[in-house]
Amino acid sequence: MTPADELAALFRRDLTRLIQQLEAFPDMPTLWRSAPGISNSAGNLALHLEGNLREYIGRQLGQVPYQRQREREFIDEGLAVDDLVNRIESLLELTVRVISSLSPQQLEAAYPEIVFDTTLSTRQYLIHLHSHLNYHLGQIDYLRRFLTNGAALTLAGL
Repeated sequence: MTPADELAALFRRDLTRLIQQLEAFPDMPTLWRSAPGISNSAGNLALHLEGNLREYIGRQLGQVPYQRQREREFIDEGLAVDDLVNRIESLLELTVRVISSLSPQQLEAAYPEIVFDTTLSTRQYLIHLHSHLNYHLGQIDYLRRFLTNGAALTLAGL
């Protein structure tokens, strides 16, 4: 398995876990609700992850046209769970396809945009993006459990 395939497998696993989390919400209103002291709903966090990965993997690395509207990721609401799941499924396919296609040389080359005021390799930035995905995935899990008195899910493995 190449390094690109390994990274793609991690994104596949964790975007699948995001889908599992979204599907575990009992209804649309709960998906778009937050809790005291929490500023974002699970739905908004999912939209944020979609925008982030479509921008930094789909557009920057895959050359797939995309116009990110980051502020809307945190204010839009009301999509049905199924609609949001469909968007994440499409994102999963895009993300895995783009990352899997990267050669070892592309992974070690500088990422096409300066991030965090420094030059990072594409591999380093993909690791950062994966960490970002997991940070918000954990938030979604805890928010779902809090709002529904739910338990942990048995999530997809590698």
